[in-house]
Amino acid sequence: MLIDGEFFYRGNALVCEDTDLSGIARIYGTPTYVYSKQAVVSRFRAYRSALDGLPHRVCYAVKANSNLALLSVLAREGAGFDIVSGGELYRVLNVDAPANTVVFSGVGKTETEIRFALQSGIHSFNCESEEEVGQISRIAVQEKLTASIAVRVNPDVNAVTHPYISTGLREHKFGVDMAQAPEIYSRAAGLPGIVAEGVSCHIGSQILEADPLLEAAEKMLSLVKELRSRGLPIRYLDLGGGLGVPYRASDTAMPIHAFIERLRTKLDGLGLTLMLEPGRSIVAEAGVLLTRVLLVKKNGAKIFVIVDAGMNDLIRPALYQAHHEILPVERDVLGGGGRMTADVVGPVCETGDFFARNREMPEVKVGDLLAVCTSGAYGFVLASNYNSRPRACELLVSGDRVHVARERETYADLVRGEHAVALTMGRPAD
Repeated sequence: MLIDGEFFYRGNALVCEDTDLSGIARIYGTPTYVYSKQAVVSRFRAYRSALDGLPHRVCYAVKANSNLALLSVLAREGAGFDIVSGGELYRVLNVDAPANTVVFSGVGKTETEIRFALQSGIHSFNCESEEEVGQISRIAVQEKLTASIAVRVNPDVNAVTHPYISTGLREHKFGVDMAQAPEIYSRAAGLPGIVAEGVSCHIGSQILEADPLLEAAEKMLSLVKELRSRGLPIRYLDLGGGLGVPYRASDTAMPIHAFIERLRTKLDGLGLTLMLEPGRSIVAEAGVLLTRVLLVKKNGAKIFVIVDAGMNDLIRPALYQAHHEILPVERDVLGGGGRMTADVVGPVCETGDFFARNREMPEVKVGDLLAVCTSGAYGFVLASNYNSRPRACELLVSGDRVHVARERETYADLVRGEHAVALTMGRPAD
C-alpha cells in the first residue's frame, strides 16, 4: 500500500478511509493493525469483475490474514475460501461461510483434519501426494462420503520470487512431478470414496509478472487434455494464487484484469471452471501496522529509531528481508521537515528485530507515530508472543467507524492454559 486509495494524507494527518490514524492510536494504543474494509472489498470485486462470464470461483487464501472480521466481509461478498489447516476451516465455518465453497490445500493434512473437512462438506481437497490421495479415499469410505479431489502438480516453473515463497520447482516440497501426474490420476480413478475431477497448481507468491503464471496455466491445460483423453472427468482447473503487490514505490504489479484477460483466452471452449486462490493481492495493501517511537538512539554515526512494535508483530523483514514503506502518521505539509538515515528497530532482544535498515526517512522524535505499510497480509497471522509480548490488536475501518476485529492481548492472556508445577511435586530422589 503506497498511500493512495483508502490510505492517504488529509492535510497533515494520515487517514484510513475517513478515520485519522492518530485518533486510532490515541484510543486503541500501539502497536495496532488497521485494515480498510473498502480496500479488501474493492480488490475482491476486481477479481470477480475480471472473471465475469467465465465459470469461476475466487477462493480467498485464509493463511494471508485469518481474522473473523475480514473473513466475514469476504463471505458476504460471495468469496470461497482456500484453507491449509483444520483451524482455518473452523474459522471459515465460524463466519457462516458455506462449507461447499472451501478448498483444502496443504502438504501435511492430518487424519483428524481430513475427517473434519469431509464431515463439514467442503468442496474439494488439493492433494499433495499419491499417499494423501489414498488416505482421503480410506477416510471417505469410513465416513460413507465421497470427496472431490485435485492433485497438486508441480509444473517446474520459476516464479521469480523470494525462495521461501516459491513453490513450483521440482526441489520444493509441494505437489507431484508433472511427468508422474497422469499415472497418479489413473490410479486414483480406481479408488473408492473419491472422484478426481480437478487439477491444481500453485507456483509461489508475490509474483509481479504474469508470464510465469501463464506458463504454468499452459502446462496445466496440457495435463487436462491428457487426463480427459484417458476418460477422467476433469471439470475444474485450480491455478492457486500468487499475484503480487507493490511494496516499494518502484514496484509495478500487473493489474488483476490484465492478467485475467490473458488467461481467459487460454480457457475458451474448454468447459472448465477456473478456481483462483488469491490472498496477498486482496489484503496486503488493505493494512498498516501502527507503531510509536520509543527512543531515537545514536551509536556513533549510526541512528536507531526504536519503536514499540517488534519482529513478533511483523516478522516479514527479518524472515524474508522484505521491504515495507514506513510513513509518519503526521507530516509537515510544507515538506520542510528534516531527513535522517536510520535503522527502524523494535524492542525484541534479537539483532534480527528490525523493520528497515539504513532507511532514508523523515526525521522523527520520541512519541511520533509511524505506519508500516502493506501489512495486511502475512502480518498478524505470523505474530508470536516471543519475549512474552502480548500480540497487537486488529481493527477494521469502514468510513468513520472502527470495529475491533481482535482485542489486544493482556499479560493474563500470555499464561492462559499454562500451569506452574506445585512446590510438592517433582522432589528429586535422595
